[in-house]
Amino acid sequence: MLPPISHRIATELHCRPAQVDAAMQLLDDGATVPFVARYRKEATGGLDDTQLRTLHERLQYLRELEARRASVIASVDEQGKLTPALLGQLQGADNKQRLEDLYLPYKPKRRTKAQIAREAGLAPLAAALLADSALVPEQLALGYLNAEIGDARAALDGARAILMEQFAEDAELIGSLRDHVRTTGVVKTAVLEGKAETGAKFADYFEFEEKLATMPSHRVLAVLRGRAEGVLGFTLALPDDEPVCELRIARRFGIANRDRAADKWLTDTVRLTWRAKVFPSLETEIVGELRERAEADAIRVFASNLKDLLLAAPAGPRATMGLDPGLRTGVKVAVVDATGKLLDTATIYPHEPRRDWQGALATLASLAVRHKVELIAIGNGTASRETDKLAAELMRARPELGLTKLVVSEAGASVYSASELAAKEFPALDVSLRGAVSIARRLQDPLAELVKIDPKAIGVGQYQHDVNQAGLARSLEAVIEDCVNAVGVDVNTASASLLGRVSGLSQVLAANIVDYRDTHGAFADRKALLKVPRLGDKTFEQAAGFLRIMNGRNPLDASAVHPESYPLVETIVARVRREVRAVIGDAATLRGLNPADFTDARFGLPTVRDVIAELEKPGRDPRPEFRTARFADGVEALKDLRPEMVLEGVVTNVTNFGAFVDIGVHQDGLVHISALANRFVKDPREVVKAGDVVRVKVLEVDVQRRRVALTMRLGDAVNAGTVTSEGSRPARQRLPKHDAPASTGAMASALAGLKLKR
Repeated sequence: MLPPISHRIATELHCRPAQVDAAMQLLDDGATVPFVARYRKEATGGLDDTQLRTLHERLQYLRELEARRASVIASVDEQGKLTPALLGQLQGADNKQRLEDLYLPYKPKRRTKAQIAREAGLAPLAAALLADSALVPEQLALGYLNAEIGDARAALDGARAILMEQFAEDAELIGSLRDHVRTTGVVKTAVLEGKAETGAKFADYFEFEEKLATMPSHRVLAVLRGRAEGVLGFTLALPDDEPVCELRIARRFGIANRDRAADKWLTDTVRLTWRAKVFPSLETEIVGELRERAEADAIRVFASNLKDLLLAAPAGPRATMGLDPGLRTGVKVAVVDATGKLLDTATIYPHEPRRDWQGALATLASLAVRHKVELIAIGNGTASRETDKLAAELMRARPELGLTKLVVSEAGASVYSASELAAKEFPALDVSLRGAVSIARRLQDPLAELVKIDPKAIGVGQYQHDVNQAGLARSLEAVIEDCVNAVGVDVNTASASLLGRVSGLSQVLAANIVDYRDTHGAFADRKALLKVPRLGDKTFEQAAGFLRIMNGRNPLDASAVHPESYPLVETIVARVRREVRAVIGDAATLRGLNPADFTDARFGLPTVRDVIAELEKPGRDPRPEFRTARFADGVEALKDLRPEMVLEGVVTNVTNFGAFVDIGVHQDGLVHISALANRFVKDPREVVKAGDVVRVKVLEVDVQRRRVALTMRLGDAVNAGTVTSEGSRPARQRLPKHDAPASTGAMASALAGLKLKR
């Protein structure tokens, strides 16, 4: 008998069962992970959001396992085959796979050859041959002929079917064979005849093999995509076709070839069992596991990158001009004020074929003066470097404007432009101009703008279109929820899209908040939220701590102090004999307090500590200080790159095999994992994350394949050698082969959709 679910999860999380029980109860009652992680630390013993996410996933799995266990036990019991020993095994199965292995012999199924043979009375024949290898199969079979079984061959075929099913449904044996294949199996791929040219993007896998136990997720997904597209042949093999598995089956049932009468017949039965029944089934199952493992890893990569982008440093509330570059269709311009409100738009044509450079400069200068623009955000798509030059010339010609220009990712801007949300926000604005608005706003506050876009369109995933889409969506939604609530939301300026990500709020409630705000004006305090239609006490409890009201009646409303803890603050300020506004930010006074002095039955030590820390730095933003890369002048295309160049760039995507860096040439370069640091790196995220500004050296450029190899080990001489992914022997750093997935187009999008361009 397995321990209770809470005990199993507690073991996995290295915490106490009581912590898990408390978290389970809170989550079952409708509390969100961000709320529990921040405001229910006493109950959960301080479980953080990552632990709570894991707890929630495992809770769902284990509850499904228990439901399935009950169903299986009931099914076997109805058949009258539930022995005490079998019941003990079923109750002790700690995962779904083990449970299904045990259930397999009892699972209702369509009539098999073995069932038909049993109905024909051949079970005693099979049992006799298995028990005594000295018996002569052909002679013994003659005693089992009847109207259905016309000759000895048919009788022996039926007996073999019975034994094959018996062997293939032995739970212990199948578990052992599965483990053996998992640890020794090798994935082999080869290009299919006539597919070498059309499938050139999979050239790295035309003749490829690797142990499946160590095969990284990006290579798994690459070869599976190649198979799905009809380019690669894919097989799972054992080393040198070893007969170990057949020997294990034979040993399990006491079969050995000692030249006795039935030995050959029995060993042939074992061989057929393995090759025709067990291995094909295990191959399908293990390849499925391989895909699931790779998908889970790819989803983790996507989630990590998305979190880094969402928590990227905001430029802040400053009037910003967004430029959405284009050649033939012109550069779309949108100016937003410090709050992100659209003020003005224009379309300029500084580039060929309608080149009007001076007119474009005049238009931009006029807009900058009229709206007191401080920042220029330039999308990184087609013509971005040319447009960057335009902005640079404007800054040189009009230094008194005090402008700062930055190139930002425009991934997903076109998706937002054509969305229902954008149409509702800007019904009269041309779709192409909406993209410029998005570019401007994402510089001001990446989090507030990116939550409006389907996260899959942001393009920081690894084979994102090949993974389980429901699982991907759940993971990304959780990341967005955690990020939004970690930062907090100004309820008087936030969009409905952003409010809808706040703990406890649905999109309907978010829309109701915005409607109420538009009708009645800004909220003066948090309590006023209870006047919003359908926003009740439970929702208020979940959401209030994450909603900020700046310059309101109560200064605590601008902090992460939950309203339920306001009485605690009153106790603290009474103790120091100061007003709340005077205490907020007074580090010396607050650090002199002993949190234990303020604990009681309602407020435990974790809450008191959190409240004092929040009073010291109210509403603190966990995001880093804003900074950006400066692209090198004269380096605007692949042809401008030369080995040994040292450039500044922005990390756009981090994968298991390295990091992609935008260096301003319309093609991200790859810093392979072995070139990230002067030490062994197991996970690239140990060194970099999406949005980081880094200095890189150009190692190699392949203009034809649009690939750029970079290194962050600036002290290394190009081609002189770098540390391999194993971190031991020196080797020349080349453009990646098996350590990067193959695909078509630009490198970032080419490597299996790692970065989507507009």
